[in-house]
Amino acid sequence: MGRTAGEALDALASQLDYDESGTLIIVRDLRADRFFDPSQRERLKALMARWRLARDGGTPLSAEERCELEELIDAEVAAATERTIALRRDLAP
Repeated sequence: MGRTAGEALDALASQLDYDESGTLIIVRDLRADRFFDPSQRERLKALMARWRLARDGGTPLSAEERCELEELIDAEVAAATERTIALRRDLAP
């Protein structure tokens, strides 16, 4: 975490072992793509805003919203994996 992308990257890099210091890190914006479509992106954004309000107000999300949020987070993680596979395929010699 950091106030800027650079600070966040520095914080991440500081957590890497010496052997991992050559790790490639790709930072991309959070636009919808073929792996996580616009409706999923918008719903995730809305639920995260609801979650923050609930957290700040000391009230939990409903079980249904919490479940949907967890499913969307899982879907975004799966999409990130698919993006990585596609990028690796595109960069392969």
